[in-house]
Amino acid sequence: MPPRRKPISTKQKKAEQQLRRAIKRGDVPAPEPTKKPPRKRKGRVGPTGSRIGAQETPNANIESARRLQSAFVKVSTAFLEETKVLASNLSLTRPVPASKAIFDDANNEGVDTPPLTCPKRPKWRFDMTKDEVEHNEEGLFKKWIAEHDSRVEQWRLQLEEQRKATGADHPSMPPSITHFERNLEVWRQLWRVTEISELLLVLLDSRCPTLHYPPALSTYLEKKRVVLVLTKVDISGLERVEAWKSYLHQKHPGHPIVEVESYVEKEATAVHQGKKQYEPHIPTVFRERLIAAIRQVHGELLTPPERVQSDPEKLKNWVPPVKSNIDWTALFEARGEQTGLHVGSSQADAQRPGLDEDNSDDGSQSTDVHPRQEPDFLTIGLIGQPNVGKSSLLNALFGARKVRASKTPGKTKHFQTMFWTSDVRLVDCPGLVMPNYTPMEMQVLSGILPISRVSAIPACIHYAAQLLPLERVLRLEHPSLSEPAAEDKRTWREGMRPSADKPEKKRWTAMEILTAYANAKGWVTAKAGRPDVHRAGNASRCSNQVLPVDIGSQNMTVLRALAEGRIHWAFWPPGSKLPEDDLGIWIPHDVEESEAESDDQEDDNRAAASDAESEAESAEDEGETDEEEDAGESGAPGLNVGIGRFGALSIVDDDESEGSED
Repeated sequence: MPPRRKPISTKQKKAEQQLRRAIKRGDVPAPEPTKKPPRKRKGRVGPTGSRIGAQETPNANIESARRLQSAFVKVSTAFLEETKVLASNLSLTRPVPASKAIFDDANNEGVDTPPLTCPKRPKWRFDMTKDEVEHNEEGLFKKWIAEHDSRVEQWRLQLEEQRKATGADHPSMPPSITHFERNLEVWRQLWRVTEISELLLVLLDSRCPTLHYPPALSTYLEKKRVVLVLTKVDISGLERVEAWKSYLHQKHPGHPIVEVESYVEKEATAVHQGKKQYEPHIPTVFRERLIAAIRQVHGELLTPPERVQSDPEKLKNWVPPVKSNIDWTALFEARGEQTGLHVGSSQADAQRPGLDEDNSDDGSQSTDVHPRQEPDFLTIGLIGQPNVGKSSLLNALFGARKVRASKTPGKTKHFQTMFWTSDVRLVDCPGLVMPNYTPMEMQVLSGILPISRVSAIPACIHYAAQLLPLERVLRLEHPSLSEPAAEDKRTWREGMRPSADKPEKKRWTAMEILTAYANAKGWVTAKAGRPDVHRAGNASRCSNQVLPVDIGSQNMTVLRALAEGRIHWAFWPPGSKLPEDDLGIWIPHDVEESEAESDDQEDDNRAAASDAESEAESAEDEGETDEEEDAGESGAPGLNVGIGRFGALSIVDDDESEGSED
């Protein structure tokens, strides 16, 4: 609060006035300004009784959540302006070429750039302090960032030269940058998971598996036992999944490959009013295949390597790096509340098995002081890029919601360790955007990047519209057809009036798709009343207006529908036979409006039961807009801000909004 006012005499007051006038005339130099101390905010009391904004030092959970926030490079303003203009002028190729349905694994032909890699943890010794280890990691990571920024820029410049060479005849979008994780704390999560895990499940989105297993990740895990798991097979379809499995077997021989599904539809009840609800579940066939693949790799780990078999002395003292006796029957039956017991990170490190020569590449070194002992349990790590379904697979294996799963990429911030059975524990690693020469638009389409951080909306829509006919998917009408026809005021003699010309087929652009979608939704800008194309492409909160456009949700925007799988799409592997249709990567399916029901709000309510988790979630709400996306997509009634200037005055009640959707 401001200091109290001190009483002064009339003589002193007059002297101060004369001094101010002298300073104003310039007779006396002005005194040095004094800085007022900053006012401390009290902060208001929240619903839990704690003050909001009153803490001078942030809570440990809040600070940890901010420290684990993914970091990416920003897109330049010049790129945004250029792509916005080109998205309005470049016509989309229609019909979509059949070759677009096949993923081009060699999309960097003619570009000579060094390969990208994942940062490896520098070697360390047991006699090193924590500060020394972290200092080495920070120095190596800083050098790695500078090196890869240079490689990515070199790759982009070479693509730009190719574009300029053919730009006169074939105008195209400028090459975009590629994003990869730039936060050292997030990479440390991957290092710890790979160190404590005997085998790894690498989850790949079956819509485009090779995108999620780039050469950088494959090289990083070359000395690890890996099982490739294809997720979201219900979107891709069994035919595409089998084609991708054959392709991956040829490209990565020796890695078992299985496919999984993570959700099943709940039984309809009167509470849900006919809307579909989903719960974690993995079909028995997929569970058996996954356990069989894990059992196969476990058997390989129990076999001594050739260098040990050739030496009888080493073979006598050899101890397997994994637990020998595993109750595999219990893995088939383990589900429900008796599974998924959480283990803290410190406890997980304490229970870590003895270090061996295989782990030395990850920074650890073997020691004779502590002889190797057989571990108490088998540790399986789940790694992959964001939004591939790691947390969803965990919930499906447990048959209950044990970890938070969301459609927002990067929901998991810290690795989580849980027991599947008493013999097997699972480690869920946060998703990392791996280094790869992949354009930003493809990363957005596959859901790797958070949609709320995407600023190049027209460029992403143009890229997606070149791969599938969005105007057909969304059942849009060309904006020019909604304009009133010009009245012909000329007079004609009888029989001389020319017949009406047949309307020519309009060519679509990316901006026209956004305009048509905004018109169909009734989204307009506040002042000018123009179609709100930015909201149509990407918006965290949308109105609940019922419209004929159906992509599974009345609140869904185009980018979110593509990234979250509301619009089904999938690539064919390289070398596949060209399809005979003109659908591109689009997979037509019947989408019901009830699919818009999201489970994110249920997860938020369940997570709020713990005080520690609620504090961490409040930090995420302050530091990023991803949490707002989940709340906005939960189906709660809101203000119809897109139906006109005064539309915000109409507030829809819960019952009325649900009735209108049904």
